[in-house]
Amino acid sequence: MPPKTKPPAPAPSSVDPDRPDLTPAARRVLETASRLFYERGIHAVGVDLIAAEAGVTKKTLYDRFGSKEQIVVDYLATRDARWRAFLAHHHDPAELSPAEGVLAVFDASREWMAAHSGKGCSMVNAHAEISDPAHPAYAVITGQKRWMLELFTQRARDVSPDAARELGRSLMLLHEGALVSDGLDVFPDAFGRARRMAAFLLSAAREAR
Repeated sequence: MPPKTKPPAPAPSSVDPDRPDLTPAARRVLETASRLFYERGIHAVGVDLIAAEAGVTKKTLYDRFGSKEQIVVDYLATRDARWRAFLAHHHDPAELSPAEGVLAVFDASREWMAAHSGKGCSMVNAHAEISDPAHPAYAVITGQKRWMLELFTQRARDVSPDAARELGRSLMLLHEGALVSDGLDVFPDAFGRARRMAAFLLSAAREAR
């Protein structure tokens, strides 16, 4: 078996999850909007409500962000950055076997969803409301999913270089299915089931080499 290689990590999010660029008022706006968007939906939440709950004027809101669309972009980009930071600190792939490095993504997602995503994946939820590629948030949504696909593909490459592309796609399908099933509470422990199926695929790929 060839030695394990450590593929380059996918490009990090360009957004600092701690957002030191924000003024205190802007931070309150973003945190308030993020909570409301996730709990109630993007279209259902207007700038009047965001400003009122954040304790700022609409003028301050527009001065800081320019538009509701930009707040949506920042909400999704910041949430994505926090997820990537969470995943990066969850484990070190260099200390795991190739298969364990893949399965650790499912473990991290299960923990993230339990702690931060009681209503399901924020990107999936946002895409249900924003399907127009011209919307500035659309690229954030699809970019996050492409990043996840690249992550799975890179990690699959250490398991089976020749099958990395197809294996990465299959792992992505299992992961996204678990996200939706967990958010809808369709059945218990969706991530545990997805993880077991992923382990089966990884084992089959190793044996086929």
